[in-house]
Amino acid sequence: MSTIRELLVELTGTVEYADRIGDDTDLAASGIDSGDLVRLVLLVEQRLGVEITAEDMEELRTIGDYERFVAERTAARASGGV
Repeated sequence: MSTIRELLVELTGTVEYADRIGDDTDLAASGIDSGDLVRLVLLVEQRLGVEITAEDMEELRTIGDYERFVAERTAARASGGV
């Protein structure tokens, strides 16, 4: 299970939620509310050390979006970038 899915399980309290949605499913359309999306961002920042701005949040709609974003920021940080 991906890190983002693990964080979603923590937020929703159910493995079934994270298992039933695809990587490209819009999280808001899948039933997660805006408060949980904010909590997801906070968890990503705290646990993974990746800063997410309000502008970034507008682009992060799916699990795949979050995973790509985290991978890009982590790689940039490792290479001395962002």
